[in-house]
Amino acid sequence: MSEPIRCLVGLGNPGPRYADTRHNVGFWLVDRLARRYGAVLRAENKFAGEVGRIRSEAGECWLLKPMTYMNHSGRSVSAFLHFYKIPPQNLLVAHDELDMAPGVLRLKKGGGHGGHNGLRDIIAATGSKDFWRARIGIGHPGHRDAVVDYVLSRPYKAEQEAIEGALDGFERQWPTIQAGEMQKAMNRLHGSN
Repeated sequence: MSEPIRCLVGLGNPGPRYADTRHNVGFWLVDRLARRYGAVLRAENKFAGEVGRIRSEAGECWLLKPMTYMNHSGRSVSAFLHFYKIPPQNLLVAHDELDMAPGVLRLKKGGGHGGHNGLRDIIAATGSKDFWRARIGIGHPGHRDAVVDYVLSRPYKAEQEAIEGALDGFERQWPTIQAGEMQKAMNRLHGSN
């Protein structure tokens, strides 16, 4: 059994221009949980983000969507963790993952940033790699020169459906994840995709 999750951060870029892009799947996940548990996300200037709190069978958990743009996510996350005295092991960061196909979602603890600028900034700002990640597959365009345009564009219909399916699975497993029963959640999530 791991530590319970006290804060779920979804990574993305603010504003309608980016709302439906692949890079914003972390935001999509936070928005889903907010809807499911009836939370309202409100802008909090001191955290440079939108914040809400949900209550599930596993207790209470904060939701955070940094509004700093992806490359500066760490400023928001570190301010939030510092204010609420939440250690990195109680943090789960949801982000897009180029190296996995749409529809695949993996939980992982620790590790590097894998070239993801949001993760890179969080690691730099918090001084820790020791947090959980929900890696949401978006697929890869095939060439690294095409990555920026790819992540900042909308997924195709079949990709969108596959990603939504993965987010459905996460949503169903949320109480288990929040409680820190990561192995049980991983067995269920990873076995289904």
